Amino acid sequence: MTPKQRIQATIRGEAVDRPAVTPIFMSWAAHFIGRTYRDYYLDGDVLVASQLAVAEAFHLDQVSAISDPWRESSAYGMEFDYPENGVGRPRRVLIQSAQDIPRIRPFELEQAPRPAQRVESVRKMAQVVGGTHSVLGWAEGPLALYADLRGVENMFLDLIDTPQMYLDAAEILIENQIRFARAQVAAGADMIGVGDSVASLVSPPMYERFVLPFEKRLFDAIHAAGAAVKLHVCGDIARSIGLMARTGCDIIDVDWMVPLDEARAAVGPNVTLAGNFDPAAVLLQGTPQDVAAAARRNLEQGAPRIILQPGCEVPPGTPETNLRAFCPGEGCLIPDLLRS
Repeated sequence: MTPKQRIQATIRGEAVDRPAVTPIFMSWAAHFIGRTYRDYYLDGDVLVASQLAVAEAFHLDQVSAISDPWRESSAYGMEFDYPENGVGRPRRVLIQSAQDIPRIRPFELEQAPRPAQRVESVRKMAQVVGGTHSVLGWAEGPLALYADLRGVENMFLDLIDTPQMYLDAAEILIENQIRFARAQVAAGADMIGVGDSVASLVSPPMYERFVLPFEKRLFDAIHAAGAAVKLHVCGDIARSIGLMARTGCDIIDVDWMVPLDEARAAVGPNVTLAGNFDPAAVLLQGTPQDVAAAARRNLEQGAPRIILQPGCEVPPGTPETNLRAFCPGEGCLIPDLLRS
C-alpha cells in the first residue's frame, strides 16, 4: 500500500498492511534541516523542505502544513512579534470590545499573505509526494480562532455574559475558514486538520452549543470539497470526545491525558483515533524502549481504526532514536507491527 492508501483505508475501516504513522512535526522538523522554527512558519519553502525531509527520514505516511496558530489572525489585521524559536506573540488582540466585531470580515486569500502561503505550501508538497502520501492542510477551528482574535480569558467571559457576540463573529469566521480549507483542498490536500484546542477547556454543554455546530459546517464543506477531516483538540477531551465524534470528522487526535481505550468506548468503532503517548514524559524524556512500549499499547487500545502518533507535537530536543523507535524503518522497536 502507499501511505495515502493506508490512511484512506484506515478511515474506511478496511484492512491495512500496517498502522499509519503521522507524528506532528513543526519545530523539530525545522531543526532537522538546520533552520529555526521562525523560518519554518514564516517561509513556506522551509516548511515544505522540513516536511519532506522528515517524511523521508522516518518513513511517515503524511506531510503536513501545520505551522502556527496565527495565519488567519494575521489576515484580520493582528500584528505579531516572531521570536526565533517560539510561536508568534500578538502585540494586542484584535477584538477589544463588541464595537470591533465589524473587523471580522470576509477576506480574499490573495490579499492575505500568510494564509495564501499555506495554500502554496500545500500545493508544493502535493506536487512532490501527493501521488503517494497524504497531504494535510490546516485551519483553525471556530472557537480557537475567536480566542486568537479576542484573547482566551475574554472568550470565556463572552460565552458566559455576551454569547451573541461570539455567535455573530463565528458566523463570519466559519465562512472564511470554509474558503480557506477549500483552497487547500484545491491545491492538493486530501485531508484538512482543524485545530480547536481551546475547546478542551469548555464544558460539554458549551461545546455542544458554541463549537459543534460550527465545526460540523466546516467539516461538511471539507467533505463536499473531496477531503477528509482530522480534528485536533489538545488537552483533556474525555468529557467531550463523544460530542466531537458527532461533528462528522474522520479522525480525532487524542492527547495523552485520555486513555485510548476510553476514547474508543466514547466514540464507537467508526471514528479513527490518532495518538497518543505523552510527547514530553515519554517521547522527549523516556528511552526508546519506553516509546515502543507506549506505542504498542496505543495500537492495542485504539483498535480497530488507529493511527500512531504522540498526543501532540514532537517537542524540540527529542532524541532521534526515540522517534525511530515508533516509526517504520531503521531503529523501529515494534517491527512486528510496523514492517516498512
